[in-house]
Formats: sequence, C-alpha cells, structure tokens
Amino acid sequence: MTLFKAASTVSLLTLASRVTGLIRDLLMASVFGANALTDAFNVAFRIPNLFRRLFAEGAFSQAFVPVLAATRAQQGEEATHRLIHSVATALAWALALTCVLGVLGAPLLVWLLASGLRQDPDSFDAAVVMTRWMFPYIGFMSLVALAAGVLNTWKRFAVPAATPVLLNVCMIAAAWWGAPLLAVRGIESIYAMAGGVVAGGVLQLAAQWLALRRLGLLPHISLAWGAARAAWQTTEVRRILALMAPALLGVGVAQLSLMINTQIASYLAPGSVTWLFYADRLMEFPTALLGVALGVVLTPQLASARAAGDAARYSAMLDWGLRMVVLLAVPCAVALLTFARPLVATLFHHGRLTDADVGQIAVALAGYGAGLLGLVAIKVLAPGYYASQDIRTPVKIAVVVLVVTQLLNLALVPRLAHAGLALSIGLGALVNALWLLWGLLRRGTYAPAPGWALFGLQVAAASCLMGVLLLWGSDHFAWEQMRAHSLQRAGLLALLIAAAALLYFAVLRVGGLRLRSLLRR
Repeated sequence: MTLFKAASTVSLLTLASRVTGLIRDLLMASVFGANALTDAFNVAFRIPNLFRRLFAEGAFSQAFVPVLAATRAQQGEEATHRLIHSVATALAWALALTCVLGVLGAPLLVWLLASGLRQDPDSFDAAVVMTRWMFPYIGFMSLVALAAGVLNTWKRFAVPAATPVLLNVCMIAAAWWGAPLLAVRGIESIYAMAGGVVAGGVLQLAAQWLALRRLGLLPHISLAWGAARAAWQTTEVRRILALMAPALLGVGVAQLSLMINTQIASYLAPGSVTWLFYADRLMEFPTALLGVALGVVLTPQLASARAAGDAARYSAMLDWGLRMVVLLAVPCAVALLTFARPLVATLFHHGRLTDADVGQIAVALAGYGAGLLGLVAIKVLAPGYYASQDIRTPVKIAVVVLVVTQLLNLALVPRLAHAGLALSIGLGALVNALWLLWGLLRRGTYAPAPGWALFGLQVAAASCLMGVLLLWGSDHFAWEQMRAHSLQRAGLLALLIAAAALLYFAVLRVGGLRLRSLLRR
C-alpha cells in the first residue's frame, strides 16, 4: 500500500467520523436543547476526554509507537510480541487504578473544571453521576490507543480510523432511542448519553481487539500482581514512561492554551464562545482529513526507518509528507480566507442563528484559516522528532509558542475581538511548524529533495486563481438571503467548490506538475 493510498483511507474514514459527529451534535441540540443538564453532561464528558488526550491518543501514543516500531525493526517479532504483552499488562493495571480514583474523586474533578455548576445543585449532582458512569471510558480508550498503535505499525490503518464512528453512532442511538425510554420511566433523559459514551468505548475496543486477534497480536493481560510488577520493570516499558513525561507536558500545554482562550472569549461579546466553537468545528475537517491522516500513516513508518538507520528513506518520507501538506493545505487555507461566509451560511444558518452570527463565525474561521498550513504541517513535522524518540524538542517549542500565542492575543484581541483569538492560534501554529522544520534541517535529518521552488510556484499560482473564483462566488451571491432555500444554497456551494477544485488541479497540470508521480512517491 502506497503512503498516499494509506493516507486516503484514513482521511475518508476520518471524514465519516467528523460527519457522524456533526449529526450527533445537531441531534443532541434538537432533543435536549441548551440547559443546566446539558451543561452537566458536557462537563462530565469533557473530563474523560481530557484524560484521554493526556494518557491515550496523546502522550501514550507518541511514546509507544516509536518504541514499538524500533523494537520490531531491531529485535524482531518475538521481542515485539513480548513488548505488547508487557505494555498491555502495565497499562491495564494503571487504568484500573485511575478509574477507581476517578469514580471516587468525581465531585472534586467536576468542581475543578466547572465550579459554577454549584449554583444549581441538581446540575452539579448530575455532572458527578455522569462523570462516574463515563470514567471507565478512559480505560477503554487507552486500550484502544494501544491497539491502534500496533495496527498502524503493521500498516492496518482502516480499523483504527473507522472505530471513532462507533462512538458517534452509539451517542446518536442514545439520543434517539435511549433518552425517550428513560423519560418514560421518570429518569432524566440526559443520562442516556452517558450510557451511549460507555457503549461507544466498549464497541471501539471490541472492534480493534478483533483486528489484533486476526493478526495474532492480541495482548495477554495478566491479572497477577507479580506479572504486573515484572511488566513495569521491563526496559521497554520504562522507556515508554520516560518518553511519556515530556509528552504529557506537551499535551497539557495544548489543553492549557484552549482553556485560556475559552476564558478570554467568555469576557468578550455574548456569543463569542459559540462563534469560536462553530468555526473550530469546521476547522476540524481539513486538519483531521489532511494532518491527522498523514501523521497516523507517517509516524510508524518514520520510526521504522530511523530504527533501521535508513536516513534516505526517512528524509524522503518527510519530504513527501510536506509536499502533500503544501499541495492540499494551501488551497484549503485560501478557500477559508476567501469563501468562509458561504461555508458558514450553508452549514449553520438555520433556526435561531442570525445573519450577524454568520459574519462573526466567518471571520473566526478566516482567522483559523490563516494558520491552516501550520496546523497541518505540525502533524507531519512532529512525528519526525517522535520517530527518533525525541519528544522533548517539540514540547519545548510548544511551550514557547504558547507564550507567543498569548502575546499575540494581547495585541489582536482588543482590535479583532474573538477573531483575534482564532488568528493568534493560526499564527502560533505557523511559528510552531517553521520552528520544527528549522530544527530538522539544522540536524541534517531532513534534506529537501530538488524541485521545491518550482513546486511552490505551481501551487501558489493555482491557489491564487482558485481564490479569485471563490472570492467572486462569495461576493456575487447573497448567501444569507438564501436561507429559505437551503437545498439551492447547498447545491450552489457544492458547484462552486467543485469548480474551484477543478480549476486548481487544471492549473497545476498546465503548469507541468506531475500529480500522479507525486502521489505514488
């Protein structure tokens, strides 16, 4: 399987996850509305998600995958299987303890994250109950992260990319069927969503466990205390723990930045938090479809090349990844800068969302779009460090960029309000990506292949012409006034986007870019 085909598979399945996630959010808004109990659920759901980002797909994956790939390349299959068994046993014991502490400490966790819920005791109590129900979700998702790391290392990308859809499906079912059943029995219907979250975690783990079993890689988790102690003392597990420490700091920095921006937005005009939320939801599509897909595919392959001492292959994969970022992220960024208002109007301009809201979301989306190239490039550049088991350098850069972002907030927010927050994040991402790139170049681990100057000119020319078309389409049609004709507006949007994509790739072809050759590299 070529890197492009693998990345395309992950990208399409990630798109399915994002689409079902959007359907989930729209259904929840319709069924439950916005009230104290939905606030309680969102707080309760955010707690396991925060731990998940810290200990599962965040710090754990960044530390586990490079060690796993290096062990497989240097020591062979038998040693790799022993590593999987040891890590699974150690992780299972750690997760059991974490879940017990989380269930017991749920009141404290809810208070730390949202002490304002105490103004409504029923809401606070509901958040505590749902936190206790959903805390085991952390355990399921951490084991899912382990399974995904193994499957991705064995180049089985489809199952890990597809399983997030199961969570959304379970939550949709909980809102559609579970909530009315609880309501009939006199139980708060929002509790059904907590059950949907836990069911989604179980199904995701079951799907990946079956995939591991078919490959003969199913971990043997020992419940004996002696085996657990032995697992914790293995060299590889200790190495993963050592790598996780700086990775935890890096993920924590990202979460801290999000919390700071949310606090700032809460002091701006009413609706600022919501405007940023909707803009961020739209940004998840290009960042996930491009950045996450490339990062998932490249990380184990880069780690394998470094472990094998194949510097040429390592550099060539980084070069291919960066060219794909430029090829696809640059036109997406241009589209967000020139076509944000039609996108927002078509997707969100329904119900109680006003014309003014469309404009405010659009400027926030354009602010994010200014840094889209950096946001996507980080997903390719950071694995270049993780492959060498160097997590400290990206973390140090992230800490400095956090400071830079807040300084940008001081300069931009007074002038641009909530759009300044989005623009600060975008500009900070560009600084982060350039710094990571400079570090790889300075080390000599990445040597750009010939042809970058011509390639850059081809992409820039095609993107500019595409931007002119989209800017015309944005200004020529009264998108907000087409509210009563949703299908016509959606059709017009699809037509303009298709025409823009066709123009972009046609100009690249006329300019001499051999797209098929690039994709097959």
